[in-house]
Amino acid sequence: MSAAAFTPPNMVPIPRTTVHMRDARTNFSRDVDLLFFEIGQTAVTAAEFVTLMVDGAVSVEIDTTPAHPVTWYDAVQWCNCASARAGLRPAYDVREREVTWDVSADGFRLPTEAEWEAACRAGTSQPTYGPLHEIAWTAPDRVGGPQPVAHKNPNSYGMYDMLGNVWEWCWDFADTGRYGDYRSLRGGGWADQKWSVRASVRRGSAPDAVLEDVGFRVARGSVGPGHSHAAQGWSADADRHRANIRGPLPVGWTPHRALLD
Repeated sequence: MSAAAFTPPNMVPIPRTTVHMRDARTNFSRDVDLLFFEIGQTAVTAAEFVTLMVDGAVSVEIDTTPAHPVTWYDAVQWCNCASARAGLRPAYDVREREVTWDVSADGFRLPTEAEWEAACRAGTSQPTYGPLHEIAWTAPDRVGGPQPVAHKNPNSYGMYDMLGNVWEWCWDFADTGRYGDYRSLRGGGWADQKWSVRASVRRGSAPDAVLEDVGFRVARGSVGPGHSHAAQGWSADADRHRANIRGPLPVGWTPHRALLD
């Protein structure tokens, strides 16, 4: 497989909608109004990932399992490479560990948590979009790792494996007050029990963490002016506000102080 073999992921259009989001840990809920965007029908597969991320011609079988383990930085780099190959404007400016999102760019990017949840729910308000054994690879399936994409039933938007198989990186920080620079993960994985595989469940990890059950799917769509620092349920000001904790810190909390520089 060579660089010339790259084919952009199949994308599903998500109409303007409102998604209700709730964080059980903080008991906080909010409604988020979303503009139109597109999101991958499946997670980025191992074959799609290797096509862009390995220089020169390589000999690999067509692997349709989700790309894994993939760090958050790996996912961001893949998005920018895919945008360049598709003739789109890259969404991210990457300067070592600092990544900024141009919300006006039309290139591939990670979904925000609100976008991911809206796409997962597909207009429903239930914890899952169907019986888990029909839609998701989870612990009761007793598999030893991620499975090929699109082998279980899709949601009503035609999207596969939004729940189960691998956790998926999102753009948002998990909690800049408590977890520093950790980024959010959604969806649950092949080894998770049913209580961890629901549309609202959040997990976070370091952006450079190498985790066997983590992959990503991409989004696309200009969702604001180029100078904006907020879009689709995410706000840089909110991130800074949460990180700006004054006084004694609760045990184990590590605010993301770099946001305050």
